[in-house]
Amino acid sequence: MNNTRILINNLKIFQGINQNIINIFLILFGTLLLTLSAKVQVPFWPVPMTMQTFIVFLIGATYGVRLSFFTLVAYLFEGAIGLPVFATGGGIVYLTGPTAGYLYGMTLAAVMISFFADKGFSTSYFKTFVSLILGSVLIFLLGVLYLSSIIGYNKAIQAGLLPFIPSELFKIALAVMLIPTLNKILK
Repeated sequence: MNNTRILINNLKIFQGINQNIINIFLILFGTLLLTLSAKVQVPFWPVPMTMQTFIVFLIGATYGVRLSFFTLVAYLFEGAIGLPVFATGGGIVYLTGPTAGYLYGMTLAAVMISFFADKGFSTSYFKTFVSLILGSVLIFLLGVLYLSSIIGYNKAIQAGLLPFIPSELFKIALAVMLIPTLNKILK
């Protein structure tokens, strides 16, 4: 049983509510967190950072494979229909533009992190670190590959990877400190 189910089962306000309703609530809550995390820019060097991949890490580590997949797909759908859920707006152009690979990478990374969490990778700091590093690599691999098809490989590495490594390592460290600790509290 994943951490979200344990938490929901222990909250009295959710007792007696259909599991499908709870899942819809969790999906909408996840998309809200993703939207807020895309909008908030934290000063960081060498580029400002959003906390979006941090939220992807948390969703992946707590939601389970299917719920994390549907949450990220719902987020992409909200953006595709024009809701301003992405960092600078919304619309179908975001799913085909320069950042599209990162968005699809976040979806796959959340699923992969969930798979590892279901195998116990959210219980120790080292295993959590491994799953988040792999998730982050997947996000940037897809992001840079897609971006390189638009601007070229060298420019994609220079603009779409290297400036983000320090902030990504910070978000991974923060999530590694948080996820196993939450897991221990919930159990």
